[in-house]
Amino acid sequence: MKQLLLFFLLIIPSLSFSQSSDCACCTPDHSQFDFWVGDWEVFDKDGKKIGENLIVKLEDNCIVNENWTSENGGSGKSYNYYDPSTETWNQLWISNTGNILKLKGIASENKMTLKSEITQGTKGKYYNQITWTENKDGSVNQLWEIYDQKGNLLNNVFEGIYKKKNSD
Repeated sequence: MKQLLLFFLLIIPSLSFSQSSDCACCTPDHSQFDFWVGDWEVFDKDGKKIGENLIVKLEDNCIVNENWTSENGGSGKSYNYYDPSTETWNQLWISNTGNILKLKGIASENKMTLKSEITQGTKGKYYNQITWTENKDGSVNQLWEIYDQKGNLLNNVFEGIYKKKNSD
């Protein structure tokens, strides 16, 4: 009888840990980037297809995972997450060419804007800014820009229009 009691005392607490129904990342804040989730074809501003991007949620909605493949063979992945302690979104991007970006920012009504810290380049200090904008037709615009430390636009690095694969 003591062995049976000991068994229940040991097994019952472990069951309560394994059956937690809480979803720590099922909050409105964690859903701010959901407009980007989907299986996309990406086009330049002239309508030419430049790549595909599969955006999925991982780890019970805690991560927005990007899987980019360009038409010219380039690829990359990003891991995006909301940090409740700072109330910011964060992205780590890594490409097959070794390009690494660490971005941080906030969501607004229909867009997400993430920026890097100021970096020293060969021509001076700069930062990256990427903005995703949800359009009324369900498409998403992505604009990657580089600014000098005073906020002056230096270069548009990338501009893409995301269209869901199952839409015309």
